[in-house]
Amino acid sequence: MFVFLIVLAAVAVFAIAAGVIGREAHRLDAVAPRAVYDLDEAVEFVADRLPVFAASQLTHDEVRELLRWHMLELRAKGLQPPKAVDAVQQITEPVVIEEDSTIGYLIGRADDVGMDVPDEAIAAVVEQHFAYFEAIGAVGPPAADPDVTADPKRGKN
Repeated sequence: MFVFLIVLAAVAVFAIAAGVIGREAHRLDAVAPRAVYDLDEAVEFVADRLPVFAASQLTHDEVRELLRWHMLELRAKGLQPPKAVDAVQQITEPVVIEEDSTIGYLIGRADDVGMDVPDEAIAAVVEQHFAYFEAIGAVGPPAADPDVTADPKRGKN
């Protein structure tokens, strides 16, 4: 009888553990992994991968400022949450970010503050910044759906 109770207890513990692990696995499957953006790391990543012509035109402080402006643009488009929390994704309408519009935005910001940086260097920074997003897992799949537009306010084509 004692052996039966021990076996029954072991089976009960295993069943509870399996249930808890299964529930957590299901919950974690529904939650996207959190991509952690570190500005210092992003500056180093981008600066280290810039082509020679762009690296010779930009200081690390200018790269930092361009990346900061880019993040502000992404927040304005709703892509940077106010706080980092684990949550099930509730994407109702895809948002597409085009490199050309980002480059234009950053060129405009640089001109506004008098930053003397060639447009090609800004384009290289944007390209490498997107590569950083990809490296940390913060980029979704390419927009191949013909119903996805670059401007979420326009709706479907």
